[in-house]
Amino acid sequence: MASSSSSPAPPTLTSAYAAPPPTSISSQIASTTFTFPTYTSFPPFYTLQPNLTTRARQLTLWSNLLTTYCAHHRLFKLSLSFLPANLFANPSIHRTLSQPDIRTVLDHLALPANGGRVEWIPTSSRSEKPNSCWVYWRTPAEWADAIYGWVDETGQKGAVLTVYEIREGEAVQSQEWRGMDEELLRKVLSVLVKRGKAQIFGQEETAGVKFF
Repeated sequence: MASSSSSPAPPTLTSAYAAPPPTSISSQIASTTFTFPTYTSFPPFYTLQPNLTTRARQLTLWSNLLTTYCAHHRLFKLSLSFLPANLFANPSIHRTLSQPDIRTVLDHLALPANGGRVEWIPTSSRSEKPNSCWVYWRTPAEWADAIYGWVDETGQKGAVLTVYEIREGEAVQSQEWRGMDEELLRKVLSVLVKRGKAQIFGQEETAGVKFF
């Protein structure tokens, strides 16, 4: 006679993705060690699923993981040739997201409908796929707000600062944008220029930025 007791059924992909704990970018930045969500220990997470509903949920989770990870480590740019070792892999379960699937995740994040949190950086050849991208754990508009808020709070409206001072100066060492790639910082500053709140003089790191 068969036993009436039965062992618990193994978790399904859908149940594993049903209700992940919310991850706050600000809390991850404040933490000294990045905490990977529990769903990254589930092997099927590292293979994009054929079921469209499951895949949509999976891409959302990958998007959340990528932005919070980059925020924690203050990564503004990713290269497919030099990815962080543990971002798309979990050695403890011997699983790694494939390069094509990584590109799919980044393409998903690049869509305006999904927040436009990634922007591919064009290559010199139109026939060549981009290999690097900006990761907007803060959008350029959000960074512009942060920088302008700092300028206002520190009484520097009307002053001229160099691009280097805004990126690396002693006064910004406690700010989240410190060390930002110059190319990205210029994109951020262009937002303030379009708003009529800044003017840029010159093209190099010694270029001046006047805030109004």
